Amino acid sequence: MPRSLPSSPARTGTRLTACALAAAALLGAAACSAIKVEAEPRGPATPSASSRAASSAAPARSPAPATAPALTDAQAREALIGATDLGEPWTPTKGAATWRDAFLKTRAAQGTDPDCQRLLDALYADELLGAPARAVVALDDWSSGSQLRYQVTAQRPAEVDRTLAWMRTLPGKCAGFSATTASGTEQRVAVNGAPLPEVGDARQALRLTVTIEYEGEPVTLTLHAVAVRVGDDALTLTNGGLGDVSPEVTTGVTELGAERLGEVRRHGRVQV
Repeated sequence: MPRSLPSSPARTGTRLTACALAAAALLGAAACSAIKVEAEPRGPATPSASSRAASSAAPARSPAPATAPALTDAQAREALIGATDLGEPWTPTKGAATWRDAFLKTRAAQGTDPDCQRLLDALYADELLGAPARAVVALDDWSSGSQLRYQVTAQRPAEVDRTLAWMRTLPGKCAGFSATTASGTEQRVAVNGAPLPEVGDARQALRLTVTIEYEGEPVTLTLHAVAVRVGDDALTLTNGGLGDVSPEVTTGVTELGAERLGEVRRHGRVQV
């Protein structure tokens, strides 16, 4: 259940931004509920005289790099965004969107940069960061037919950063190319960068369109793909459909999700 941030001056701008995005996308009041930030853990207690003596006698050692433990499965689930965060018209999914097979199970034309096929495969497999998620939720917008899939992943920060750097190259490599489905349907595919709020430590968003001809008329899938690293953790989000796909929903959920993921990690450190 969403929790509210304290109304401190330092967080006012962030909270207003999140609520503005949520309101514009009809996310509802629940999405405007930010996440309560726990107090940072206190430093270690003053060592005893005997421990100080032992420390002074021991040879100096280089400090080991701090490595945060992976989120537990329960923590990963706690960091997810749900239908109650978005409000109407979003509901828990009733299954994979039919357009996934029809538009994303496809092969790029010969001569296309291999990274374009890699992107198509990653989106179809729902593994934008290259590995299965720790926790995932899928939500449907019954009014437009859009489907949103939100994941918390377990990759190492360096691996996430490499994928984000790769994603940044795709608008240049895959601005426009042709592809063909297994049934022989010709497609026109375009990949563009997309704006994101300044959330997390590193982030990238893409806007993919896949267009086919059906009974002489163009039919286009629009898909937003987002990856964000928040400290030692990461999230991914896809929001797509054959009708209107709201960029405000994508950015609003990204901002709320990054804030929630960071709060779950901070809360876990307090509990240790």
